Amino acid sequence: MRHFLLLSLLLIVSSCAVTRTSNDFIFPTKEGKAKYVAAYDDTLKSLWNVPFKEDDVPTTFGLAHVIISGPEHGEPVVLFHGTDASSTMWFPNIKAISKEYRVYAIDYPVEAGKSLMNLPDLSNKQMIKFFTEIFDWYALEHINFVAASRGGWIATYLALQPENRVKKLILVSPAQTFGGVDKKGKALTALVLKMFPDRAKLAIFFDRFSFYPEKIDAKYKEQFYLANKYGKSKPGLTKMLQFREKDISSLKIPVLVMVGDHDVINNVKVLEKAKALLPDCETAIIENAGHFISIDQSEIVNKKIVDFLNKNSDARD
Repeated sequence: MRHFLLLSLLLIVSSCAVTRTSNDFIFPTKEGKAKYVAAYDDTLKSLWNVPFKEDDVPTTFGLAHVIISGPEHGEPVVLFHGTDASSTMWFPNIKAISKEYRVYAIDYPVEAGKSLMNLPDLSNKQMIKFFTEIFDWYALEHINFVAASRGGWIATYLALQPENRVKKLILVSPAQTFGGVDKKGKALTALVLKMFPDRAKLAIFFDRFSFYPEKIDAKYKEQFYLANKYGKSKPGLTKMLQFREKDISSLKIPVLVMVGDHDVINNVKVLEKAKALLPDCETAIIENAGHFISIDQSEIVNKKIVDFLNKNSDARD
C-alpha cells in the first residue's frame, strides 16, 4: 500500500508541474496539444486499416471522442484503452474485431486522447455517467466490452453496476482488477517516463512493457511519447482500488481474461483468481507477450477475442 500511495502522489505532482497556456485540462499548452493531435491523426490514418468515422459525443463532462468501425447493424463492442494509450492502441486488433461487430473505441477524457473534458477530473460516479451518456447517444444495449490495462479496471467497474448493459467482458492484461502490480521495479519505468519524458526513457518503457518492442509501429510510439511529454493525465490510482472478491464473484456474465507470460502488471495467479471467483470465466496465458499483449501477439489475441464474442452470441439478444 505504501508503494501504491507514493506512486499516486508522484503521478499527481508530475501532472501539475507545467505552465498552463490552454484551457484544456489534459494538455496545458496549445502547442503540445497540436503536436499530439497531429500524431494521433497520423497513427489513425496510417495504421487503422479499416474504414472508420470519428464522432465527438456531447456529455455532461465535455466531448467524448469515439472512433467507430464495422457494420452499422453489427452487435456493439466497446473498446477501453490503457493509460495514455488512447483508442489508437487497438490498431493491430480493429480489423479482426470489426469484421462482424460494430466497434466503438472511446478516448477516456482524463488521459491523453481527443476527448475534451470541461472539469479537471472525474470521480467514479461521474465516470459511470460519462459512459452511460455515450451508450445512450448510440442507443447501445447488450454491449460487449473489450478492455486493456486501466481500461480493464474501468470496464469491470461498469459491469459491476446494478444497471449495466454488459453482455460479455474481455479483459486484456487488466490493471488493479484481480491483484496489484506484479513487477513493481519494471512497472516504475512508466512513472519515470511520465515525470521525465525523453526518447531514451520511452525505449526503456517499451522494453519493459512489451516482449517485442520492435513490433510497435514508430508512428504509434511517437504518439505515445507525445502523450507523456505534453499530456498531464489524471492517474486516478487512488480511485482504482482492487475489487472485493464477493463483488468479482457477483459477475454472472461470460468473462475472458488474458495476460502475457512476461507481463509486468499481472502474473498467472491473476488467472487462477479469476477462474476461482468468476462463475463463467475463461482464461489464457499468452506466450511471448508483455503487458502490450494486444500488440505483441495480436493474431493470437484477436482470434481469442473473436472466438469468445462469437460463442453463444444470441444468449442475451
